[in-house]
Amino acid sequence: MRLFLRIWIVAAVIVCCTSFLTAAEDSEIRGAWRTERYNLKEGGEHPVEGLIFFAEKDWTVLFFVMGDDGEAKRGSGEGGSYTLDGGKLVFKHLYHLSAGGKVGSFSESPLRMFVKEASDAITEPCRVTIDGDSMTIYFPSGNSIEFSRSSR
Repeated sequence: MRLFLRIWIVAAVIVCCTSFLTAAEDSEIRGAWRTERYNLKEGGEHPVEGLIFFAEKDWTVLFFVMGDDGEAKRGSGEGGSYTLDGGKLVFKHLYHLSAGGKVGSFSESPLRMFVKEASDAITEPCRVTIDGDSMTIYFPSGNSIEFSRSSR
């Protein structure tokens, strides 16, 4: 019986520690992040302006790719739910609105919008790194966006 009690206590401690670490990891991403740079897989970057916000399980983003003249040339507003497991961030896209003109290597993009039920949502598995007030999301396309924690 003593051995069983010891095993149970060790298991309970492991579960509590794992839950604490997962909660700390999830809370690390929560809040508002300003876009800094849109990096292209083939090299180069585009200036981008916007915010991404992570709540406990929901996310939303609004960003604009800027042209050489400093004006917004294309934009996207998206949202849904997410999961975070270590460096694996999976977006579930429930809402999407985007459109824009040609910018650099991006071709013109006609107006696109959708609202999905959770069961029909598009999932996007990404890799994320967070280092203090800096975050980079690496998308399946090979592109990435760099963010800094918003202090506005």
